[in-house]
Amino acid sequence: MQVEAGPLLQQINYPSDLRNLKPAALEAVCDELRQFIVDIVSVNGGHFAASLGVVELTVALHYALNTPYDQIIFDVGHQAYGHKILTGRREVFHTNRILGGISGFPKRGESDYDTFGVGHSSTSISAALGMAVASEYKGETDRQHVAIIGDGALTGGMAFEALNHAGIEKSNLLVILNDNCMSIDPNVGAMKEYLTSITTSKSYNKFRDDLIAVLAKISKNGPDAYGWAKKLEQSIKGTLLKNANLFESLNFRYFGPVDGHDVVKLAKTIEDLKHIPGPKLLHAVTVKGKGYALAEKDQTTWHAPGLFDKITGEIKKIVPAKPQPPKYQDVFGHTLVELAEANDKIMGITPAMPSGSSMNIMMKAMPNRAFDVGIAEQHAVTFSAGLATQGLVPFCNIYSSFMQRAYDQVIHDVALQNLNVVFCLDRAGLVGADGPTHHGAYDVAFMRCIPNMIVSAPMNEEELRNLMYTAQLPDKGPFVIRYPRGNGVMVDWKRPFTEIAIGKGRKIHDGEELAILSLGAIGNEVTKAVQLLNQEGIHPAHYDLRFAKPLDEGMLHEVFSKFRKVITVEDGSLMGGVGSAILEFMADQQYDAQVVRLGIADEIVEHGEQRELWKMCGYDAASIVETAKKLATPIKTDTMVS
Repeated sequence: MQVEAGPLLQQINYPSDLRNLKPAALEAVCDELRQFIVDIVSVNGGHFAASLGVVELTVALHYALNTPYDQIIFDVGHQAYGHKILTGRREVFHTNRILGGISGFPKRGESDYDTFGVGHSSTSISAALGMAVASEYKGETDRQHVAIIGDGALTGGMAFEALNHAGIEKSNLLVILNDNCMSIDPNVGAMKEYLTSITTSKSYNKFRDDLIAVLAKISKNGPDAYGWAKKLEQSIKGTLLKNANLFESLNFRYFGPVDGHDVVKLAKTIEDLKHIPGPKLLHAVTVKGKGYALAEKDQTTWHAPGLFDKITGEIKKIVPAKPQPPKYQDVFGHTLVELAEANDKIMGITPAMPSGSSMNIMMKAMPNRAFDVGIAEQHAVTFSAGLATQGLVPFCNIYSSFMQRAYDQVIHDVALQNLNVVFCLDRAGLVGADGPTHHGAYDVAFMRCIPNMIVSAPMNEEELRNLMYTAQLPDKGPFVIRYPRGNGVMVDWKRPFTEIAIGKGRKIHDGEELAILSLGAIGNEVTKAVQLLNQEGIHPAHYDLRFAKPLDEGMLHEVFSKFRKVITVEDGSLMGGVGSAILEFMADQQYDAQVVRLGIADEIVEHGEQRELWKMCGYDAASIVETAKKLATPIKTDTMVS
């Protein structure tokens, strides 16, 4: 379906075209840009509400700044759709998040306007400061550097580290705080309360507009006037807010809060701030989902709603004719409540992903035992370690790719102390359209090298439940359970719990000549492959490893004693992954076999549907069949025609 842009938007191929318009036309541009995003996302899917909320801010930035010479850095990147449309990608925007199409996030290799690749939170201020310092060093004193960070991302510790450093630099840095009280779910914590106190202070807001205008003018009249103006500003703010301004205390000039949907005023404010030296922070209040009533009302659902009818707002879902397997994350959420009802030591922790991980199920059922700690993975892990020292059993649920941000804490605060923290790594393996910033490719490799760590992966929903049950039993120590994005394979999944022996796999099928060893849910592709191979007279054995660490050495002795040809299959990095662990075992035990490892090669995997990416990486069922046929000698039966 071809989507036509509005008449003004059709004229804007790059920001230089936008800057040729009069300020009076900007509001109409915003309306057309917002409608274009609605039209495209409704039929193609993608992140939605975040980009609608920053339409005016995006237009104002590209209008007031000389991009790409002036550099804009988006935090996380969910909100960058308008930016992409205005910077040369309108005609290809319909390929957003599709295999071979443009990325759903800013990406340096895609455009000069995408100054920094993002996908994880709280990085924008650090990156912008680095760029600003580099520009100052090179003598580019007229160059602007703008970090746009949401109030949710501001809960990440890295953002505070960057603010602390930026406050002692004199570089040309503007931080725009996009304050909408939301990340994917509503924001939590003291920072949220602090920002709310600023935005609801009637006496302060009465003075804010005049104050910004006066200071912008005074600051141009020399250093003495600038110094006087700064003292006056601090005095007024301190009095009206009844406490010190956090950002001012970090040596940032604070402006706002301003209406983040007044595009003309935003553009004028940004233009004025270009002439004020040093680190500055503009506090813009926005509404996530702005301009689409349903998205404004239910911002979590409309963060990334999938396909929908733009007129009625009905989210399109295929209604299956028969019951379908649940999502792995929902199996986790319901199972955690079931376990917690029987074990009062169990606690739930997630860093700002309660709905994404289904921790919201426990948060609703047991609000005093489940915690959303904000976008703060490092804190989530060490907070969990603290709970564990007191005899509690924390289930710390973090997306696999987000766990990378807390690796130091996993080693020093959990593993070295051998604490029973259960790490449930959602979105393990290739996740699909979110692409390389979200693929959970490396967790097996970086977890299995840590002493005391158990690393497991269920092949189906029943095994996920049983691994969760096993992990909360006494004296299990640090315990990783990795599972993929999407639906499982069992409709009848809620079965009685059974303890799984640590480091014990299982044989799915016996076979001849060739053995296939799989870890986790990708083993279901192996099951399909085995069925197809049997039809061609090839009968491989299939073993479900269950554990990448410790390995089931008894099962591996059986495999290498019987089979001279082995295939390993994993939805993760080949370097350091479970296939590498099998090769290490084979070498240590002096077995001689031909081993082919299937998994994610040493390269960045781009975005696309999960099955497309499995095929591209060579470990979907069809690829496994082809690999097995190359290794095995077909066994002909009497019924086969030669």
